[in-house]
Parts: sequence; C-alpha cells; structure tokens
Amino acid sequence: MTASTPNPTIGALADLDRVILGKPQAVRLALACLIARGHLLIEDVPGVGKTTLAHALAHVLGLAWQRVQFTSDLLPADIIGVSVFDASRGEFSFRKGPIFTQLLLADEVNRASPKTQSALLEAMEERQVSVDVTTYRLPDPFFVVATQNPFEQLGTFRLPESQLDRFLMRISLGYPDAQHERALLAEGDRRDLLPVMKPALSPEGVRDLQAAAQRVHVAPALLEYVQALVASTRQRTDVLLGLSPRAGQGLVRAARAWALLAGRDLVLPEDVQAVFGPVASHRLERTGGAGGADHAAFVSGILRGVPVPV
Repeated sequence: MTASTPNPTIGALADLDRVILGKPQAVRLALACLIARGHLLIEDVPGVGKTTLAHALAHVLGLAWQRVQFTSDLLPADIIGVSVFDASRGEFSFRKGPIFTQLLLADEVNRASPKTQSALLEAMEERQVSVDVTTYRLPDPFFVVATQNPFEQLGTFRLPESQLDRFLMRISLGYPDAQHERALLAEGDRRDLLPVMKPALSPEGVRDLQAAAQRVHVAPALLEYVQALVASTRQRTDVLLGLSPRAGQGLVRAARAWALLAGRDLVLPEDVQAVFGPVASHRLERTGGAGGADHAAFVSGILRGVPVPV
C-alpha cells in the first residue's frame, strides 16, 4: 500500500472511534492484532468497555460473532461442541459450539477453570478443533477477543503461560478522561450506535488486509532490531522467562499490521516500538511478581535500552 492507494481501514477506525470514545490507541491496536492474524486479550476492571469493543469490531468489520460468558462451571464442550447420538440414523453427529464463528468473544476468560481455558489452545494456534477422531476447520478469519478481570479479584484463575502466549497482544482500556466520560453519561450505551452503522469492511476485506500485511517490507536492519529486543529480555536477571522465537515472529507481524494501518508498505522502527508493549508485556514474568504500572514502565525501559537502527 502506497500513499496514493486508498486505505480501507480509515472508515473502520473512524467508526470504531465513534463507539469507543477517547481510546484511539487501543482501538488501533485491536484492529492491528486482527490484521496480523493474532488474538487479543483485554485486561481491565469491569465496566470500561471491553465487551463493547469486541462487539464494535465484529459489526464494523462485518464479521459473524458469538459471545461466551466464561464461568467456573463452563465445560470445554460448551465452547467446542458435542457429539450427539441420532437414534433415527443410528450414528453420532457433531453439533458445533459457539467457537465456530469469525469473532469469538471469550468474556471474563479467567473465571473459567484451566481445563476449560485449554479448549481454546488448539483453536487459537491451529485454527481448528479436534473432536473424537475428526478435525474441523474454523472459519477464516478467526479472531478471539478475550476479556479478563484483574486476577486479584475473587473467582478468577491465572491464565497459564501457554494460554497467554496464544494471544498476540494484551491491551487495557482504562477509565475515560473527563470529557469523554461526560459524553458517555449524556449519550448512553454506545452499542446503540451499531444497528444504524453500516459495516466498513467484510470478511473478504479483512482477509485482503491480512494478506497485504504479510507483504509489508521489513528491512534486515529492522529484523536485527527485533532480534536485539527479544535477546535483551533473555539476558535480564529480573525476568524469569524471556521472549520466545514465537513472540519475536508475532512482533514482526504486529509491526507490519501497524505500518499497514498508517498506509505504508514498509516497517519503521516506530512501528516496532508502538506494538512492543502490547506484544511483550503479558509474556514477560518478572522476579518478585511485579506488575501493573510498574511493569508497563519496565517494558518501556527495555525499549530504551536497545539502540534504534538508523
């Protein structure tokens, strides 16, 4: 995509900004995550718009979607589906669960047990599910948007490292500023806007964007920069586990998507820097369990410690 080529994401971003007030960075990251063929984890306190963002993404992008409320008694079959015996035919038939959709909202994913959370692992990594001896492909695109409450709250389970690693990005919306909160109080539920808004894209358009992102050029110097960032996390004594090669690949994909949203066909260092925090923060476990705002500053410090290529 060049400067003279129309950017099909402009309308989508504008519509999303109308629904999610005052959070343009989070909206842009969410869209970049989808374009990079990743999955998104939104972590925040209840009531700040996590579910609304997922709903808005599905509508604006023209995607079919399903919402699953994760609870402590939710079973894997409630997500994937179940084989049911058909007496008239004398055989079992598979009834697909809500995971067979283009955008799956896993609401409050950390309220379910680890066994239920694991039902998402194969789907998120291989975009398929296996039931008995049969493998079923999932729709394309397939995008999981999971929300989770802070794990300090009652009734939550920590997501294991293997599950966290399936999410390309983790973002947080946070409270709105005073101006946008006043607008929310005056105008009511922002989801009421969606029925009167036409989708800005379609599943075919999303697939085209995902293919275009893969063609965005990454210079060798930028690959060395990504490699240096990943290596720096493995050399720190205050990090229990550094970034994996898969995390490095995800960082490149996310930077390509971020560049595409800017209307460019090549990645710049600032693209890598813009997505590094959301891609790396949930994968870096620090000694002593430090987190929160201190952890965000820690991730930013990693960026400052690695020279930027000229």
